[in-house]
Order: sequence, then structure tokens, then C-alpha cells
Amino acid sequence: MFVEHLMTKDVWACTPTDSLREAARIMWERDCGCVPVVEGGGSGRLVGIVTDRDACMCEYLQHRPLEELHVADAMTHDVRVCHPSDPVQDAESTMREAHVRRLPVVDDAGQLLGLLSLADIAREAAHESGGKRIDLSLDEVAQTLGAVVEERRHEA
Repeated sequence: MFVEHLMTKDVWACTPTDSLREAARIMWERDCGCVPVVEGGGSGRLVGIVTDRDACMCEYLQHRPLEELHVADAMTHDVRVCHPSDPVQDAESTMREAHVRRLPVVDDAGQLLGLLSLADIAREAAHESGGKRIDLSLDEVAQTLGAVVEERRHEA
């Protein structure tokens, strides 16, 4: 099974110059925990990702309201991605290594095409387990979730 079969294609994005309030609004209205960040000007090229935690921590640490902060103040620039033609198992491996729950899906030019979440993979694995397909196993999903939530060790 390939990423293109499970990814969410209808993904909203923001730009680095948008306010964090705008990113939070998108997360609230779309019931999601992150928003991909694309460069301004409408190219759709992925330049980062901002999560609900990123926005909260930025507001807390800078002691300023979300409307005074920009997405660029909180976003992650070094984003792990996948491609539509990647096997889902490869994307899952990337999630485990990077300790992330979601991967933006991009084309070869870096243009945002969608988002693949651990929830997407878990839903498919649960569906497959009833039909006895073996592309995705619930054990693999559990291992990925365990790796994602594993406490990161900070070097002193």
C-alpha cells in the first residue's frame, strides 16, 4: 500500500507571515493538530509545519498573544516528508525515527499535496485486520505510536 491511498488530500496551509492566531483558527475549524506551512506567493512549496503545541509554547515563552506572533516564530523548519508513491511502511518508519505523528506529503518539487497521519495508518490497519489483509499490521502501528511518544532525551 502506498501513501497516496491513505493521505488526506484536502489540507489547509498557512504561510510564515500569517499570525499564529490564523494557524490556531485553521486547527480549530479543521479539527487537526498541525498546519503545513508553505511559502508565500501561492507556490505551495512546503517550508515548515506548525503544531498546536508549537503555538502554545511560543505564546507562553514569548509572553505575547497569538495575534502578535507569526507562524515563522513557532514553526519547525526541518520537516520530515514523504511522497505519494512511498510505501506506507516507509512513511511509518520515518515517523518512528523522527518521533512525529504526521508527515506532509510533497511532490518532487516540494509542493504540498497532502498529509499522512498515524491516525490514517491506524484506521487502515484496523480496517485491514477485519479483512485479513496483511499490508499494515496493528502491531506495527503500536510500535510506531510507542516510538513517537517515547520521551526524547535532551543532551545536557
